[in-house]
Amino acid sequence: MNTVMNNKSATQHAISLEDKYGAHNYHPIPVVLERAEGVFVWDVEGKQYFDFLSAYSAVNQGHGHPKIIAAMLEQAQKLALTSRAFYNDSLGEYEKYITQYFGYDKVLPMNTGAEGVETALKLARKWGYEKKGIAPNEAKIVACVGNFHGRTITIVSMSSDSDSYGNFGPHTPGILKVEYNNASALEKILASDKTIAAFLIEPIQGEAGVVIPDDGYLKQCAEICKKYNVLLIADEIQSGLGRTGKMLACYHENVRPDILILGKALSGGLYPISAVLADDEIMLTIKPGQHGSTYGGNPIAAKVGMAALAVLKDEQLVENAETLGKILLNELNAIKNIRPDVVKRVRGKGLFAAMVIAETNGKTAWDVCLALKENGLLAKPTHGDTIRFAPPLVINEEQLRECIAIIKKVIAGF
Repeated sequence: MNTVMNNKSATQHAISLEDKYGAHNYHPIPVVLERAEGVFVWDVEGKQYFDFLSAYSAVNQGHGHPKIIAAMLEQAQKLALTSRAFYNDSLGEYEKYITQYFGYDKVLPMNTGAEGVETALKLARKWGYEKKGIAPNEAKIVACVGNFHGRTITIVSMSSDSDSYGNFGPHTPGILKVEYNNASALEKILASDKTIAAFLIEPIQGEAGVVIPDDGYLKQCAEICKKYNVLLIADEIQSGLGRTGKMLACYHENVRPDILILGKALSGGLYPISAVLADDEIMLTIKPGQHGSTYGGNPIAAKVGMAALAVLKDEQLVENAETLGKILLNELNAIKNIRPDVVKRVRGKGLFAAMVIAETNGKTAWDVCLALKENGLLAKPTHGDTIRFAPPLVINEEQLRECIAIIKKVIAGF
């Protein structure tokens, strides 16, 4: 009894410390985690949970993958950071590995997803001036309504979510917005403005609630961009690296973006690593001194990135996401059909799914997530009414069906 009380106290203590000393820029589910392995996490009270968020798809390879940890530890004991003032013996190896992995001429390594997006925007503008011939300081970027690309001033200037952009102005100029999943609207805006350098898109809008466009939309966007000599930038930070049942969500429509942005699972959740990939015509517009990062391309990141990418292929995690994703989507739809008064819609591709919750007797998606937590499954709402389900791609069918049973039980109880 004392142990339980002590552990309960540990939970409250950790939460109160964050509340008192940390900025209030997050509203977490009230659980305090202390360790993890594979698809599981444990709280300070010793309770085990299925992780159905995967740190927003950063731990596609599962928590604490031993091959990625081994690569990290080995390199950390040799050489952690040189900055890019000097060469190191790991970066070139990583650059060759990742460019051949995805089929691009060059990679520009960064740390966070937002840095990756900012890098892609700078590349697109530089290309627009030096290759397309846009007049100085006139280049524009088109983004989609409902997007989420990060939290920097420029990126929130693209947002249509007032929580992201409100009271953070003045916003960055040179940004246009177009309706998502509307290729005609994209063509109209590109045809009317020759100063547009690039179109930035999430193949699936993750933070918006796993919003999946119509079949053929992305292919149409690629063709329209080519027609008007506009770069297609794909933000695959959350949708890429196996999450949707393909290595990249773009591959569902055989689209090769001009600029590809990766992050999150590029490290398996062990280290901040992002990457921007493009061919020479685009990448070589940036010269020495025009862009960089102290930590970008550091030796640990290089070794971790290669290990994380190798695990995806070696353990066939993309194929697993495709197979189990069909089961997940079918079962979530079955739950919706039983309780349409609670579940309004279900969306998904691969192990990237969402359930839109109807407010029932004052109960919301947040309440559903709290009930899921009590039953041993951790998920998080977005935009008030939508719950994302994104387990690590190492999950097996038996584990998945156990999770589906938890979701079914919770929904049935509302």
